Amino acid sequence: MKPELSVVIPIYNEEAGLGKLFSRLYPALDALGIGYEIVFVNDGSRDRSPEILSDQFRLRPDVTRVVLFNGNYGQHMAILAGFEATRGDIIVTLDADLQNPPEEIGNLVAKMREGYDYVGSIRRKRQDSAWRTYASRAMNHLREKITRIKMTDQGNMLRAYGRNVIDLINRCNEVNTFVPALAYTFARKPTEIVVEHEERAAGESKYSLYSLIRLNFDLVTGFSIMPLQLFSMLGIALSFLSGALVLLLLVRRFVLGAEAEGVFTLFAISFFLMGVILFGIGLLGEYVGRIYQQVRGRPRYVVQAVLEESTPVAES
Repeated sequence: MKPELSVVIPIYNEEAGLGKLFSRLYPALDALGIGYEIVFVNDGSRDRSPEILSDQFRLRPDVTRVVLFNGNYGQHMAILAGFEATRGDIIVTLDADLQNPPEEIGNLVAKMREGYDYVGSIRRKRQDSAWRTYASRAMNHLREKITRIKMTDQGNMLRAYGRNVIDLINRCNEVNTFVPALAYTFARKPTEIVVEHEERAAGESKYSLYSLIRLNFDLVTGFSIMPLQLFSMLGIALSFLSGALVLLLLVRRFVLGAEAEGVFTLFAISFFLMGVILFGIGLLGEYVGRIYQQVRGRPRYVVQAVLEESTPVAES
């Protein structure tokens, strides 16, 4: 039977915390009293996560489905593969590290039943390190200014999507995308709620400072051309300033004669302009790189196998 709720959980090297996840997730969903399914997507884990997921599938084949990638394609690709496999009217994404309590899923479902088709979440009291909290807030502010996509807490995985939004996402073929932002652009009636946040049950975060910057750079260039427009405006402004500087230096040359004191100032200005040029080339290269990845037409991910109720699972 078609479930009302589908929960998508990407898995990458989470063997240490899967037992705790199962012990809280299934009771929380059973308590809702609705039909549900859980879609685990193994994103090329190198530990025992695939075996543990297979064992859990044997225990609860009626509500458990497992999508196995043949390699590591990233969290967002795992989520998109999970969306493709879902059948529910309400789809919830959840991290496997238990930083988002599974017990909060019921609150998202209740909010969706009020008529919303996208429900984001805001962590009440973040349990991340200070640098990550402040860096995330700064990135959120910059991203909202550029893309006009309003997500108070973009790093929080716990979100709910309506079937209409998921169907539109499944029709997209973008190689690089940010799922919550994509959903926000498709949603007719989005909203956010406050949820609890806990420390990781086990393991360590898969996101470094570089990953956080890379993610936000992908988000900005994937949903707006404003960076290119701003750089064009900066180039025009610098052209006028450099022209005025050249005119000033010519006047000084003829009025005051040759000067050696301003050599280092000219070096500093030259280095600044070279830095701006290199940044512009890198920014342009980012957009060209996205086009290059898209036109190659390669699969975004490769599914090795799907474990579902009709699939026989070999004994280990």
